[in-house]
Amino acid sequence: MSVEAADREALSCSRPCTPPQASWFEFLLDPSLLEQHLQGPHPDPSPVQLIVQFLEQASKPSVNEQNQVQPPADNRRNRTLKLMALKAAAHLTWDLKVLEKGLTIPVLNMLLNELLCVSRVPPGVKHVDLDLSTLPPTTAMAVLVYNRWSVHYDLGGIYFQQGCSDPSVYEKAREHFRMARELLTKLDSSASFCCVDEQRLAGYWSACKTLTGASDPSESQHTPYGQISCFMRNHDYGVSKDSLTALYLRLYVSFHQLLLKPSKNTISFLLEVCARSMDKEHRSETCKRKMALFIKTVCNRLEDVSLAFMVSSHKLFMELLQDEEKKILMEQTRKSSATVNLSAKPLPSFYDIPASTSVNISQLEQQLILSLDPRHIRQILIELQGMAERPFWRVNSKWEVPVDYVNVILAIKDNLTRDLVYILMAKGLHCISIKDFAHACQLFTACLELVTEFSPKLRQVMLNELLLMEVRGHEAGAAEGNMERPPPDLVSRVRGYLEMRIHDLPLRQIVGEECVVFMLNWRENEYLTLQVPQSLVNSNPYIKLGQLIASTCKELPGPKESRRMAKELWEVVVQICSVSSQHKRSSDGRVSLLKLRESSLGILYYNGKILFLLQSVDVEAVVVTLKELVNYALSLNPNNQSWLCTQADIYFGNQYSAAMHYYLQAGTVCSDYFTKPVPPDVYTDQVLKRMIKCCSLLNCHTQVAVLCQFLREVDYMTAFKALQEQNSHDSMDSFYGYIWDVTILEYLTYIHHKRGEGDKRQVAIKAIGQTELNSSNPEEVLQLAAQKRKKKFLQALAKLYF
Repeated sequence: MSVEAADREALSCSRPCTPPQASWFEFLLDPSLLEQHLQGPHPDPSPVQLIVQFLEQASKPSVNEQNQVQPPADNRRNRTLKLMALKAAAHLTWDLKVLEKGLTIPVLNMLLNELLCVSRVPPGVKHVDLDLSTLPPTTAMAVLVYNRWSVHYDLGGIYFQQGCSDPSVYEKAREHFRMARELLTKLDSSASFCCVDEQRLAGYWSACKTLTGASDPSESQHTPYGQISCFMRNHDYGVSKDSLTALYLRLYVSFHQLLLKPSKNTISFLLEVCARSMDKEHRSETCKRKMALFIKTVCNRLEDVSLAFMVSSHKLFMELLQDEEKKILMEQTRKSSATVNLSAKPLPSFYDIPASTSVNISQLEQQLILSLDPRHIRQILIELQGMAERPFWRVNSKWEVPVDYVNVILAIKDNLTRDLVYILMAKGLHCISIKDFAHACQLFTACLELVTEFSPKLRQVMLNELLLMEVRGHEAGAAEGNMERPPPDLVSRVRGYLEMRIHDLPLRQIVGEECVVFMLNWRENEYLTLQVPQSLVNSNPYIKLGQLIASTCKELPGPKESRRMAKELWEVVVQICSVSSQHKRSSDGRVSLLKLRESSLGILYYNGKILFLLQSVDVEAVVVTLKELVNYALSLNPNNQSWLCTQADIYFGNQYSAAMHYYLQAGTVCSDYFTKPVPPDVYTDQVLKRMIKCCSLLNCHTQVAVLCQFLREVDYMTAFKALQEQNSHDSMDSFYGYIWDVTILEYLTYIHHKRGEGDKRQVAIKAIGQTELNSSNPEEVLQLAAQKRKKKFLQALAKLYF
């Protein structure tokens, strides 16, 4: 017996005896075993696993005598397998929550289509046209289960979430909720398989009506809420003053009942009515004091800290109450929060947080994501820090600050300050990207005031970002036709930035680039050519390039001088953009590549694109020309990896699937379809990061996590953020076998445990348990394991994108 065999035998003897897992074909040989198996206390495989196995086997294609792939045969074996899958689902009483969690969408779709077939649902007829009362019970049940899973309640919820960015989508959401309500009225009360939250549906319906301005004649206008809702729909906030006063009195009488167990929606509705009723034209001091008293009473009566915080952070609270009143109320709220925390157990981990506190945290986190008011954001973070100690800057995976600043911000020792600085900067940068400069200015100014107290380094960072924001704001105005010259103060600050001496200060490249472009666009040629210090020209490549462009523009009327200036400019541009290399033979006769030497002109490293694009450049024309040029080059030499990468870079702008196609094709031509490692000068960190970005924007988040391992230093932050996403459009756990980094696999098991996804967690645990990934292995074994997974993963990606 070999040593390896002996080790296996010893290992098997040391394990406890467990019954072997049943295989799918055993149930096919004896169908009566299925019911017996499912009735067991802990059936292994589980019903969900059996459904997957049965349907996978039933849907396998066949191969005919001519070796051609044919669709699955409609024979007795496959029909039996499909029927057993339905029996396993029936054992779960068609619990859609369990099925949706355990099955992928294609498998679930196949299962429900089989249910329609065996239940004899009429084919080719729209389900909305069916009269359920005339159908047999099993047929009606199949229709209800299928439609509960696919087209109105769920789809309406999706549209409702999208309405934040596109208000017109609320109309679609309202229509789907209307149809869901109509279907519910026809539903038999015994249909336990249809688990629609009717209260949530009613809330969605009411919200959609308000947001779309739709009226509902059936809604009573005899209740206080009905009348107020009618006024709000008709924008009648001042005309019906007597009616509104009467409503206030009626609301005040039933005030105690209203606030006994209020919801977030109730308080939000109440505050909205109060805010809209305070018409600026009809405000009197008496009215203001009455409203202030009302707001104070609401805040005092609320036992739920998060709801009290909603009131205390509202604009009416800020505007109408005296500073001393606000201070007292805020102190009471903080004491209430502390009392709640002291009455609970210590919270060493996320899993020990009580359910009620968890709900409060989720409500506050939602407010944190939506708010753009710096004071509001700070107050929310104070409340959250009092409830749980964890980094709240990670609440939204879309919050990103430049890599140059991350280490400085995360080094802040105080958790509240760190979270606040990170979130204010991330929100400010997002506002700039959507040209919301007013909110960006508020967020950045608040952040500047905060960091000035403790960090000169971060203070200068914020001053630089504020400068970049103002530069972009002025350029955006010019693009819209406002050609007014920038104020002298802004020009002076841009000069100050360009002349700034750097002392261990994190700088973003884009700030320097856009400052030089700003000076060029506004014809500050005199400064760039004569006034800028020569030491700055020699040390700052952006300044040098800007000076050459400015000098060329300035000397154009003089042919002789302009020719010399243009020649110097051209030499610098060629050195920046050139991708050619010089060849030199070494002593052993081999050809080596020499990089272009740096000249005294100050070279900018070529990074795939030049950011010095003036407003007069027709970028679209350049892109079209470049596309045609690269297409022609590839028609002559389709296997040139450099041209393939350039083609991918062109598509990287907005066609991410096409970009992935060409990045992968560049890898295949230099690795014999990934049978050999891709050379590191082809798949550089820059190319890999672009592939990661493409997968992220295609919502293939598991692919993102796998690719993060390919970088020279594994990007754990990006990988972890990707794995937190729940709307992944790739096969998720089918990619776990390509992960060789144990840290990522351990994070996967934690995420699935947190979500209660037992099956996927088992897949991750199985991947960790592979002996070749054991950290005690020699380095060459670990490298071999990584190379094997790299090869298989890239080949799998090629099949997806080719």
